[in-house]
Amino acid sequence: MQNTVTRQAILADLEALVPLFDAYRQFYKQAGDLQAASVFLIDKFNHGESVIFLAWEGPKAVGFTQMFPSFSSVSMARTFLLNDLFVLPSHRRQGIGSLLLDAAVAYGHAMGAVRISLTTDTANATAQATYEAQGWKRDQAFYTYHFFPPVS
Repeated sequence: MQNTVTRQAILADLEALVPLFDAYRQFYKQAGDLQAASVFLIDKFNHGESVIFLAWEGPKAVGFTQMFPSFSSVSMARTFLLNDLFVLPSHRRQGIGSLLLDAAVAYGHAMGAVRISLTTDTANATAQATYEAQGWKRDQAFYTYHFFPPVS
């Protein structure tokens, strides 16, 4: 980890980011599709729809996190949804996930966000331990509901 640096990704980082994003999706049992991953990420960059941070060890990207901006009507303030966090299996348990979380939190703070939220698989105990060690709190007051419209 001593040689790991994090920085906000730019469109020129796409070649390094796409395989990480595709591996992340495969971790969640989605079929690999580098072309679709590229199109998705280009769209996010071109429309300013997300903020992505990459972790680098020298010239190699080894992890990323992606946040989507939102707002709290109750607080009348900006929030972020930290939707994605992934570190290559060969680089896990080295603090890289924590570095990416730190970068996301620093960015949210700089943008005046009153909250950064994330969701993880209930079986992903490793991720949960990382989040809790970083000071993230599991919500005990709200339930999350999802609606999936029928696909035409």
